Amino acid sequence: MNDRPWIKSYPPGVRWDAEIPLTPVQQILEESASKWPNNPAVDFMGRKISYSELDGLANRVASGLQKLGIGPGVHVGLYLPNSPHYLVSLFGILRAGGTVVNYSPLDAAKVLEHKIEDSRTDFLITLDMASLYQPMGALLGKTRLKKLIVGNLGEMSAQPDAVNAQMQAAKQLSSVPNDDRHITFQALLDNDAIYRSYPIADLTDAIAVLQYTGGTTGLPKGAMLTHANLTAATGQCVETTRTDPPTLVEGKERVLAVLPPFHIYALTVNMLLGIRIGAELVLHTRFDVDAVVKDLTEKKITAFPGVPTMFVAVINHPGAANADLSSLKWCNSGGAPLPLEVQHSFEKLTGCRLAEGWGMTETSPTGTFTPVTNEPRAGSCGVPSPGITIKFLDVDDNKTYVPLGKSGELCIRGPNVMKGYWKNPEATAEIMTPDGFMRTGDVAYMDEDGYVYIVDRTKDMLLCGGFNVYPRVLEEAVYRHPSVEEVAVIGIRDEYRGQSPKAFVKLKAGAASLTLKELQEFLKDKLGKHEMVQALEIRDALPKTPVGKMSKKDLYE
Repeated sequence: MNDRPWIKSYPPGVRWDAEIPLTPVQQILEESASKWPNNPAVDFMGRKISYSELDGLANRVASGLQKLGIGPGVHVGLYLPNSPHYLVSLFGILRAGGTVVNYSPLDAAKVLEHKIEDSRTDFLITLDMASLYQPMGALLGKTRLKKLIVGNLGEMSAQPDAVNAQMQAAKQLSSVPNDDRHITFQALLDNDAIYRSYPIADLTDAIAVLQYTGGTTGLPKGAMLTHANLTAATGQCVETTRTDPPTLVEGKERVLAVLPPFHIYALTVNMLLGIRIGAELVLHTRFDVDAVVKDLTEKKITAFPGVPTMFVAVINHPGAANADLSSLKWCNSGGAPLPLEVQHSFEKLTGCRLAEGWGMTETSPTGTFTPVTNEPRAGSCGVPSPGITIKFLDVDDNKTYVPLGKSGELCIRGPNVMKGYWKNPEATAEIMTPDGFMRTGDVAYMDEDGYVYIVDRTKDMLLCGGFNVYPRVLEEAVYRHPSVEEVAVIGIRDEYRGQSPKAFVKLKAGAASLTLKELQEFLKDKLGKHEMVQALEIRDALPKTPVGKMSKKDLYE
């Protein structure tokens, strides 16, 4: 207990030392299809796919891939939006014995090329959408990529012809050559669903997914996430909901899956967790706030994992105030710090606690969770999840851990922490401590009850006239202004102080203009003089990453 003060903050029914089952990732779908064969697994564009049908489609993908020569040691890319293709392809690749490589549909051509060569991707599954096929098709023959398996969004919907006609009219489809370097998704599925199963000797060593980190500098690195990592993370999520009474009930939940599955947060929390508990996944190919509010009410969604900007959009939607959102009971925010104002406003709107968690690609991405039965702690991202230990390394002396209450670099250990960076032992060694903890680059502290407070990323810290200034502190203060909908703070060059904070702000609809002088007046009792915002830019929209996180990289550029 002295080493793990967070245990006393766990809700009844949740145990830090709970046994977390480690299995092959593909077994998650197999077990749920066995338990709930007739339950809907997916709701997509008017079509419902049962667990039995989803399982059968994954078997046919596995069989089709093996006929193409895919097995152990072969890497298969997924370059897909949030559609059933992603679900059946991921499980099918793993059943065939292959390894999944996730690609972001918003990656630049240079990054796509780097990932193909670095990860040794020879086969890749995508769709005939122009935004997907054209950039990837251009890399056939230019890279080691040998074959593209190309699906069609409409083929997984209730009305394929209508969906295709609509997309064709909007010029969203691309023509795909009929040659030996292309195969249709339907042709891949055209088999008897019989495949050879390859047993996994060591779940902690076998890589299930290569997940590239979105680093702020340089080309991304591939985090090697093993079968043990991903099933441990899924089990940790399940364990945090084993409250009394249970937060989530197996076979009874309906999850709004809006986050793109190529991101680790969505892969684990939406997809693997959702399928593990036999939930119905209501898939949206992209975040559209009108469609989200409509589904939250009409489809009686019970679980909604998202990122802060999604919850901001729901709060500010004109129809949300009069919508019936009472079915919501588990809403989780991750991917970026959750402003307190957003947390309070969402709970006031829906009656559902918006819980914040912390994690990263390298942790699959579990790390902390906020117990929904406890009173929220302002500014905290919660306590370490079951099976996870967190300590804090002295920022000035990286050989010493600091005591409770003092800020340091957050270091984590648990079965969910990656095996390492793909083909990069130097980068792996750089982030590991001698006692087996992974250094995260996050500056944080823990209170006496085990609650973690992220101060900021070490790389985001500003040095203003010799003082350390953390953008998150400033953003929290600016969010309290009644006219501000979104804000991001970065450091700009200052000849005198070295750096000064600049705020980029999106105003709420109908809000009056905001000047720097007005903002400074508002902030003067909320920030120290060394922290004061020195520049302001009002924008119609702030740049986002593919999963909706603020893109400070774009703001710096």
